[in-house]
Amino acid sequence: MSATVAPAPPALDVETREALYRSMILLRVFEKRAHDLFLQNLVKGTSHLGLGQEAIAAGFAHAMRPDDWTFATYRGHNHTLARGADPGAVMAELLGRANGVLHGKGGSMHVGDASKGAMGSYAIIGAHLPVAAGAAWSAKLRGTEQVAVCFFGDGTTNIGAFHEALNLASVWKLPAVFVCENNLYMEYTPIASVTAVPNPAADRAAAYGLESWIVDGNDVEACYGAALAAYERARAGRGPALIEAKTYRHGGHSRADPAAYRPKGELEAWLARDPIETYRARLREHGVAQEAIDAFDAAALALVDRATEEAKNGPLPAPESVTTNVWADGGSAWRN
Repeated sequence: MSATVAPAPPALDVETREALYRSMILLRVFEKRAHDLFLQNLVKGTSHLGLGQEAIAAGFAHAMRPDDWTFATYRGHNHTLARGADPGAVMAELLGRANGVLHGKGGSMHVGDASKGAMGSYAIIGAHLPVAAGAAWSAKLRGTEQVAVCFFGDGTTNIGAFHEALNLASVWKLPAVFVCENNLYMEYTPIASVTAVPNPAADRAAAYGLESWIVDGNDVEACYGAALAAYERARAGRGPALIEAKTYRHGGHSRADPAAYRPKGELEAWLARDPIETYRARLREHGVAQEAIDAFDAAALALVDRATEEAKNGPLPAPESVTTNVWADGGSAWRN
C-alpha cells in the first residue's frame, strides 16, 4: 500500500469557495498582526506563525462537523481560528490577558478552544498523536461518528509517538485522520537530510496498513476535498487515514529564527505559490468579482483590528488565578 494522490475535490459552489477564502484571509491577517504585536513586545513568550500554511487549516476545518476534534502543534493559531474560536479571545491569549481564550495561561504555544472542538496546541513534538487516537477511540466506543483530526509537522514523523499512534489507530480502526503539514523543515534542519524516504509521513503509512494520500497543501480546495474523503471514510468505520500536505512556512521556525539556512531562491519560489494569491485568482476565474474579494479582505482586517483592541485592553490575570483551571474535578475551593 503506497502513498497516492488524494481524491480530487468535488465541484464546489461559489458560496463554499468564498467561505474557504474568508477563512484563509482571516488567518493571514491575524498572523501578520500577531507578528507585529510580537515585535512590539506585546506577545508573551515566543510565537510560531502559520503564514503560508493557511490552506491546510482552512480546508480541513471547513470539512469538519462541529463536534469533530482538532489537535494541533504549537503552530496552532490557524487551526484554532479556523474552527471558529473568537479572534479577540485568541489574540488576548497571545498577549497573556485574562480575557484570553485560556485566561492568559496557554499563550501562543498552547492556544485552543474546546468549545469549538479545537482541543489545544501541543509543544512536545508528537505528544498529541496518541491523545488524538484516544479521542478517536472514545468516539468509536460511543458510536458518535466523530472524527479526531491531528495536525503535525514533518519533524514529528521521526518521533516514536508518531509510529505508536498510527499503529494503534490502524489496529483498532479508529476514526482518526492524521495530517502532516510538511513545510520541508524540522525547526532548522531540512527533513530530507535526516529521513530515508522522500515523503516522511506518507511513505511510512504502508507499514501500518494505513490509507495515505499526498496533497498540495497550498491548494485549499485540494485540502478540502481530501478532508471530505478522509472524514467520510473514518465515519463509515473504515479506519484512519494519513495525509501529507506539501506546504511551506514563509518565515522561520519561530520569531527568533531568521531562516538564514534556506537556500537562495527557495522562499521566492514558494511565495509564487502563495495560497492566498493563487486562490484569489481562482475565485476570479469562477466569477467572483474583485470588489467582493476586496470586501472579504476589508472585513478580515476590521475583525483583526477589533480583536487587537480587545486584546490590548484586556486585564492582566489576577495573581490568585494561578490556582484555577488546574484540576479537572474542581471540587475544592482551593483548587478553583
